[in-house]
Amino acid sequence: MNSPVAWALVFHVLGFVFWIGGLLAALQVLATHTLERSSDAQRVLSSLETKLLKSIAHPGAAITVMAGIIVVGLQRDYLHQAWLHAKLLLVAVLIGLDLIVTARARAFQAGRIKLERQECVILHAAISLVFLGILVLVMIKPF
Repeated sequence: MNSPVAWALVFHVLGFVFWIGGLLAALQVLATHTLERSSDAQRVLSSLETKLLKSIAHPGAAITVMAGIIVVGLQRDYLHQAWLHAKLLLVAVLIGLDLIVTARARAFQAGRIKLERQECVILHAAISLVFLGILVLVMIKPF
């Protein structure tokens, strides 16, 4: 593997770790927030959720996407491989889940919706499954 591709992959994986880690951590905090009754604790949890999304997950997503575009630009043969098409579909699903988490967190923090812990658990599981699917596609390349 040549050096530019290797460096692009390093940033692609690093961004992905931050993206997934930030989303899963934010959901864990959000799940705790749904059970909290103290207004002081709710304020602190809201701040932490926002920081996890804006400072870790979303910059990680941006790095992942930009580095992924660079990798594909440098390795054009990837465009003809079915595993990449499936991975890109899962990335689109992950972006959708990210948007759902962000919108639900903002609405809950603003008091516009009542969020249940179970919804956070389901979103956490969905993101984890998408993460696993992406890992399998990239590492195993089943097709």
